[in-house]
Amino acid sequence: MSTALILFRRDLRLAGYPALSAACAAHASVLPVYVHDPDADGTWAPGAASRWWLHHSLVALERQLRELGGRLHISHGDTTAQVLTLARSSGATAVYWSRRYEPATIARDSALKAALRAEGLAVHSHPGNLWYEPWALATDGGQPYRVFTPFWRRLRALPPPAPLPPARAQHWVARDDGLPVSVLGLLPRICWDSGLAATWIPGEAGAQEQLAIFADEAAKDYAKLRDLPARRGTSRLSAHLHFGEITPVQILDHLRRRAAQADPGLFLRELGWREFAHHLLYHFPHTPQANFNPRFDAFPWNADAPAVLERWQRGRTGIPLVDAGMREMWHTGWMHNRVRMVVASFLTKNLRQHWRHGARWFWDTLVDADLANNTLGWQWVAGCGADAAPYFRIFNPYLQAARFDRDAAYIKRWIPELAALPAKVPHEAWKHPAALAACGYPTPMVEVAASRDMALAAWRRLPAG
Repeated sequence: MSTALILFRRDLRLAGYPALSAACAAHASVLPVYVHDPDADGTWAPGAASRWWLHHSLVALERQLRELGGRLHISHGDTTAQVLTLARSSGATAVYWSRRYEPATIARDSALKAALRAEGLAVHSHPGNLWYEPWALATDGGQPYRVFTPFWRRLRALPPPAPLPPARAQHWVARDDGLPVSVLGLLPRICWDSGLAATWIPGEAGAQEQLAIFADEAAKDYAKLRDLPARRGTSRLSAHLHFGEITPVQILDHLRRRAAQADPGLFLRELGWREFAHHLLYHFPHTPQANFNPRFDAFPWNADAPAVLERWQRGRTGIPLVDAGMREMWHTGWMHNRVRMVVASFLTKNLRQHWRHGARWFWDTLVDADLANNTLGWQWVAGCGADAAPYFRIFNPYLQAARFDRDAAYIKRWIPELAALPAKVPHEAWKHPAALAACGYPTPMVEVAASRDMALAAWRRLPAG
């Protein structure tokens, strides 16, 4: 009776998991394994909010497997050493996993494959949590895409993979020598996570529930609601996608089956941006640290200013929409996408702090922190990335608030000291210093129009690209 190991990584689900389905089809016994190896991610080990989500997602997966008669075998340490030890002790003849596409994990997986094959084990890696793998799409000239629109046009022309049902093993191996999730130390030592716990349900069931809520309540009005931070108009599936609790294929299938109620096209385009982000990270693996557009290597960022950065991080800039977004992220581990663009623009353009400072803070604070998406988003707003927003596009946080948070409901929710003020006050904060001071709210740390002019002047001094 042959036994296979199935490695769970960023695929914490039982349905729609190609590697798991293949293992269950080819072997009589399947041993589910999770190896906690934080060193494998190099300089981008998961941040505190991501670790919180991972803990609860592993607990949910363990519960699912126990209901099926199995158990998630958890170990801690070097992935290669742990898998080899477990394969020997279990008599496994094959190891299955789904591919990841970050630079550090690509290198690790290549080494893992070589070590396992040297031991005589069969190794089967399968596509990861994307519609298509990053190397599957190329321009007519065989080059990687650098612009989203033609990439999306090509992607949309391809038929999506068919969704897979939940995998069913003939026999789930249930060993009792694994570690409990609590030993991994993923939860904070000081309790700051109450807002996360009140906002999210990590795990496959939570992902399906969130998809159902989106399909029932917001998908049909997505075009109208998606830019309004006070409304529940976005899918809020980003963390579930990052941890592989749900797949783009499953989302597409669910929304298409409800096509009579909603046209999913605009939302699918947002999923297309996620695919584009992974395409770029795979082909340009230096970009989490370096500008995609080398012209910006000469950009005159302001000197690192810890006090300035801390005011931005803590939501104390005196710019209400920026502060509301940063406080939402601190409390819930998530921020509305429209507001993400505003806070990123304010940091990189009005404050002229390097985009890497923002990328690192988002990485540690977001439950959906994803290296591909984080890199694309920050470089796009900063103007130095692929298909980037033109540098001269600088989001005015006051105008953005007046347009997308007209009654200041979002601002007042996250900045309660402003709750009793008329909406026009936070929308024109620079005009009302006395009213803001009376509330204990700081005056704006920069003048938006003047700082915009200085940013544009710095950009114009760049050498021609």
